[in-house]
Amino acid sequence: MNTYLPNDDLPKHEPLEPGLISGSRLERVLKAGKFAVTAELNPPDSADPDDVYEAARPLGEVADALNATDASGANCHMSSIGICSLLTRAGYGTVYQISCRDRNRIAIQGDVLGAAAMGVRNVLCLTGDGVGAGDQPGAKPVFDFDSLSLLRTIRTMRDDGVFLSGRKIKTPPRLFLGAAENPCIEPHDWRPIRLGKKIDAGADFIQTNYVFDMPVFENFMRRVRDLGFDKRVFILVGVGPLASAKAARWMRSNVPGIHIPDSVIDRMEKAKKPAEEGKRICIELIQQIRGIEGVSGIHVMAYRREHQVSEIVLESGILKGRAVSDKARL
Repeated sequence: MNTYLPNDDLPKHEPLEPGLISGSRLERVLKAGKFAVTAELNPPDSADPDDVYEAARPLGEVADALNATDASGANCHMSSIGICSLLTRAGYGTVYQISCRDRNRIAIQGDVLGAAAMGVRNVLCLTGDGVGAGDQPGAKPVFDFDSLSLLRTIRTMRDDGVFLSGRKIKTPPRLFLGAAENPCIEPHDWRPIRLGKKIDAGADFIQTNYVFDMPVFENFMRRVRDLGFDKRVFILVGVGPLASAKAARWMRSNVPGIHIPDSVIDRMEKAKKPAEEGKRICIELIQQIRGIEGVSGIHVMAYRREHQVSEIVLESGILKGRAVSDKARL
């Protein structure tokens, strides 16, 4: 029989503590001033729940919440809402990702209520990749919303207790709302402004794409602090281990929103053991990110290298003083 750490997210009908929106462990960790860790779970091409649990185990050892991706890259996998349903029942904190590509506003609002009823407390609002990026380019795109209108819609459901039609919701969803950002992609000056629009639309936390270029990211955060956005939103910085110089070049050329400096690729090229070097680079980046004012945590993305996530996080030292066995770590 599988064993899991207990789910300490609050039941949906239990009163929330003052200052909390959702009661999720991710929200409580962030609002307690702890350095949070989220991790991306790569969804299986399978209908077997054990495949989900197997992917979650190495991530759940160190993460406050696990992101279930929603057909990222416009490729079909097990659905985000299905994965979140399995993981919340197994005791994990989850981040339900919603892409605007595949569903209209009627379906999305219904899915939000369903996810909240299943115990999901965190949502990441994404516009989504175009269908041409995936392996079924003949699919019809929807894009009834973009990430900003999706944020505003769920915030309205949560805070005002109504659908977009104005019809009342009997029990509004309790959700901690997130959005994504690409701080290292041109135009650099526009990125903090875009972040501000997402905050105004309702984002409570931000998860960034991979950050490999620290000078560019530090400039981004300097501007974020100048605008006061670090006081209005929690920023979790995207990190992950590179497998090889070849993989790094492929990511830089083929994955939208990723910038990897030549210096990082050169270091991977010269390494006798590239995978180990990629792990070391990731640990070093986490340690540097930890010291940047306005950063509230990291978001670890380790495609097909999930087994390294726990090692990377623990070796970085960012959880020092927090009990790994206590998933809330408060």
